[in-house]
Amino acid sequence: MGDEQPSTTAISGLRRVVAVISSLISLSLSIRVFTGKWQLIRSKLEELHSALVAGDATSLSGELQAISGTAEECRELARRCVDLSYSGKLLMQSDLDVTLGKLEAHVKSLSEIFKKGVSMHGYAVVVSRPGFGACKDDMRFYLRDLLTRMKVGDSVMKKQALMNLHEVVVEDEKYVKLVVVDVSDFVHVLVDFLGSHEVEVVEEAAKVVSVVAGFDSHRGVFVGAGVIAPLVRVLECGSEVGKVGAARCLQWLTENSDNAWCVSAHGGVTALLRICESVEFCKCKGELVGPSCRVLRNLCGVEEIKRFMVEEGVVSTFVRLVRSRDEAVQVSAIELIQSVASGDELVRQMVVREGGVRVLLLVLDPKWTCSSKTREVVMRAVENLWFSSPSCVSVLISYGFVDQMMYYVRNGEVSIQELALKVTFRLCEASEEAKKMLGDAGFMAELVKFLNAKSFEVREMAAEALSGMVMVSKNRKRFVQDDQNIALLLQLLDPGEGNSGNKKLLISILMSLTSCNSGRKKIVSSGYAKNIERFAEAEVSSDAKRLVRKLSTNRFRRNLVMTANHPS
Repeated sequence: MGDEQPSTTAISGLRRVVAVISSLISLSLSIRVFTGKWQLIRSKLEELHSALVAGDATSLSGELQAISGTAEECRELARRCVDLSYSGKLLMQSDLDVTLGKLEAHVKSLSEIFKKGVSMHGYAVVVSRPGFGACKDDMRFYLRDLLTRMKVGDSVMKKQALMNLHEVVVEDEKYVKLVVVDVSDFVHVLVDFLGSHEVEVVEEAAKVVSVVAGFDSHRGVFVGAGVIAPLVRVLECGSEVGKVGAARCLQWLTENSDNAWCVSAHGGVTALLRICESVEFCKCKGELVGPSCRVLRNLCGVEEIKRFMVEEGVVSTFVRLVRSRDEAVQVSAIELIQSVASGDELVRQMVVREGGVRVLLLVLDPKWTCSSKTREVVMRAVENLWFSSPSCVSVLISYGFVDQMMYYVRNGEVSIQELALKVTFRLCEASEEAKKMLGDAGFMAELVKFLNAKSFEVREMAAEALSGMVMVSKNRKRFVQDDQNIALLLQLLDPGEGNSGNKKLLISILMSLTSCNSGRKKIVSSGYAKNIERFAEAEVSSDAKRLVRKLSTNRFRRNLVMTANHPS
């Protein structure tokens, strides 16, 4: 008999009572007398409404007649209060107290029915979500209905209520504040659900908590309710979907270092590392490793926790994950390695020993299939980590890094090209050996092309890199072999071109070239040599004036006069 469907009469009776109570709640909002009493009555009406819509029609049919009678009495009292047509205040207060008592009795009665384990069959009345722009009272009423379903419903109803809650907090942040501040018990119910034995309930609860915890002002409420321990347990033994939600929530909470300590104390570091070690066997690997890595990055901001992570094998785990063919996993692994090794020479050397440099440069190999975004992340990691010591630079060079940068400077998309140029500039600053290698690879010819780029930053980096490279004798000789190189430098010194900051670097390059006989000759014989003197006159630049003096031989003067009289 327990599996029989409720009769049409039972269902229609339940719907009729729910409709009456719903309209009564709306009517009560317009009452301007006895407001304290009506606030209490409205609260009980909302509880009663939520309990009725969560219940099964057949199981509740015995209570419906009494509830309907009380609702009709209440509606009559509401009408008289709206119309101010009651005979006396004391009598009306007494009537309201009697009605409130009846409503409390009905709520208690329904609560007892639910406690006895009433089966929820899915024939319950469904409260519609308020439309966009609805008032707070309607939104609050909807949330209380969801809360009731979570408290008294079976697993199916709990899951559906959580899904509906997730939908509204994602789409409208006004619901987020109501969940945390206005509707009591919501936070504690959600935290309790994280410890549920019902997998789908845990998954949906984790999704909701991860959304609400994204708001900085509400995180403390969840931490105070003890959310961290159950979240870590979900990471340890939950489903993949549950782990994704738990990791997303913890990435927000661990932005506070106090919470980072709490996560670590509950075993969160070990749980996250185990997830990442086995992530290649997960179905939702990218969705899971991303937030897990962000939690670990937050945790490694605490030095003691970072040391523990290193001892637990974080370096070897994430060097291995850089090889993943899942881009989200790959990017997250690279970013975490960068966070752990940044500013820590011992960890950087450990990354080198574990093959970290080799695997990063493998991703930069043009033959490796990956997106520009991934290559950008790799280049930034290389720039931030491997220019700290000559030994690291030597490792980069030995693995063919110079040839890779040449490829991207010549052939990369604009964003990659500019990053490659920036890394080249950093390489020039690193060592004499690097400057020679760059010169041998043909970088100077490529850098010259960027001296006239639209971006000031690109022009500046190209000029600075070139300025460093021509300080090497071998590079100077190679540079002046191409007559067009010096001609372009001198053309760009034209005072009418602007960008004086860039021109000062060009003067520095020319000054270096004058230490080479062939360079000095080509400068003075160029049809644009007069630009040096013009720039020196137009700018308060000691370097430009010094360059003019260095070139001020009779032959140079004669060439300047000839150039002025017969400009090319």
